[in-house]
Amino acid sequence: MYANGLFLPGDAARPARSTNAADYQDVPRAVAVMPKAYAAGMVLDRHFHPRAQLLYATAGLMMASAEDGTWVVPEGHALWIPPRLPHAVATHGAVAMCSAYLDPAAVTGFPAGCRVIAVSPLLAAALTALAAEPVLYEEDGRGGHLAALVLDEIGRAPATPLVLPLPRDPRLRRVCFGLIEDPASEADLDAWADRAGASRRTLTRGFRAETGLSFGDWRARARVIRALALEAEGRSPRAVAAAVGYRSAQALRLTVARVLDGPGA
Repeated sequence: MYANGLFLPGDAARPARSTNAADYQDVPRAVAVMPKAYAAGMVLDRHFHPRAQLLYATAGLMMASAEDGTWVVPEGHALWIPPRLPHAVATHGAVAMCSAYLDPAAVTGFPAGCRVIAVSPLLAAALTALAAEPVLYEEDGRGGHLAALVLDEIGRAPATPLVLPLPRDPRLRRVCFGLIEDPASEADLDAWADRAGASRRTLTRGFRAETGLSFGDWRARARVIRALALEAEGRSPRAVAAAVGYRSAQALRLTVARVLDGPGA
């Protein structure tokens, strides 16, 4: 067992890795990988890491939130989180995940904000293989090559539309939080404008300017993200559709396809 707590007591030939994120922040390697499992309904309150983080869902679904948005991370996807960015995480259903903590010096050209990426088979295999290497792997050996591959694959991965951007205008934020709390609401744009204390024009222009989405597209994406979370919790398709404002599971499926595969994807 290393004195820095990276390993837990166990089989001397294959000690178990620490599952404490703090143990990976000062590892003298570009990439440090921590596999971990969480029960359904787990919530990690707002926190940050000195290192950048790739939060990869190997099974189940997670939702993460920060000041400027909410991201859904289903199985086979990962959330890129820049260094020192405060964020919270919640699980929907049981989750198995793999966190890669990345030295800030190794990710200087990476995005300055969170984004969800689809994990390629190559990235998934590299993360799995690196998790089987010693935490203090040989930098000029297999571990170092795997770490370089992980960084390259993250840098190449395109963003997915599994994000719900949040505006800064407090009136628009009231509308957004209202839609998140009650995705099935049938209130139209005029009704939401009245609740926000803003004109329809202000609301329409504000959503476009601050989120890059129309009000209707933002609401559809909020419903899809909530639907994915409910589905991960084991709800039936009909119950999920009703909970997010659709009369049938088929209608919801069409919206999911449009949101995930549309021009903005």
